[in-house]
Amino acid sequence: MTKSVLWDLDGTLVDSEQFHWLAWRDSMAAAGVSLSHEQFLKTFGLRNDAIVPQWIPGATPERIDEIAAGKERLYRRLIREAGSGAGGLAPLPGAREWIERLALDGWRQAIASSAPRENVAAVLAVIGLASFFQALVAAEDVTAGKPDPQVFLTAAARLGSPPAHSIVVEDAPAGIEAARRAGMASIGVRLAGPPLAANLAVSSLADLPPDAFSSLLRSNTAL
Repeated sequence: MTKSVLWDLDGTLVDSEQFHWLAWRDSMAAAGVSLSHEQFLKTFGLRNDAIVPQWIPGATPERIDEIAAGKERLYRRLIREAGSGAGGLAPLPGAREWIERLALDGWRQAIASSAPRENVAAVLAVIGLASFFQALVAAEDVTAGKPDPQVFLTAAARLGSPPAHSIVVEDAPAGIEAARRAGMASIGVRLAGPPLAANLAVSSLADLPPDAFSSLLRSNTAL
C-alpha cells in the first residue's frame, strides 16, 4: 500500500508571510498602488491571478502576469538573501522532524502548493528539505486553485497513492475543504484563530501525537 502526505507550503511548512508582504508591497508601489498590510492579509494564500485584479481593477491579463512575475522574482531574491535560520526562512516547529520521520516510516511525500514552481523550489532549497519530496505540484500544474481538489489529486497521482491513502497538511480553510473534496484526511495547522475544520486540528506540527498520520490513515481507509 502506497501511503502519502501532501504538504501545503506557505504557512504550513514555513512562515513566509513577511517576505510575501514585502514583495507585494514594493511591487505594487512600483505599479503606483499603495498597499496596506490589511489588504495583503485578506488575499494571502490566493493565486496571483485572483489577487492583482482586487488591487488593480480592470488590469489586463498581460499586466497581471507582469506584476505577478515581478513580485515573485523579488520574493525569491528576498528569501535567498535572508537565508535560513534567525531572521531568515526556516521550517516551522515540528516540520523538519515530521518530514524526516515520515520518510523513515516509508511515507511518500509531496508539496501541493498554490505558489509558482520556482518559489517552491527556492523555499525548499533555502530550508534544505528538497530531497524528502518525491513530487512537487505548483500553480503551473493546475487550472483551479483551492478549494478545488485538483492540486491534491494531482499530487497523490504523481506519488501513486489513492486519495484514501493520502493525508493533507494545511493551514487554510480553502485547503482543508480541497482535501475533503478529494476524499483525503487532513491535518489543520493554525497558530492563531479558531481551529480549522480538519480531521485533526493543532496549533503547531510539534503538537501532533506520535501516531497522528498512521491513525488518520487507518480511519480514512476504514470508511
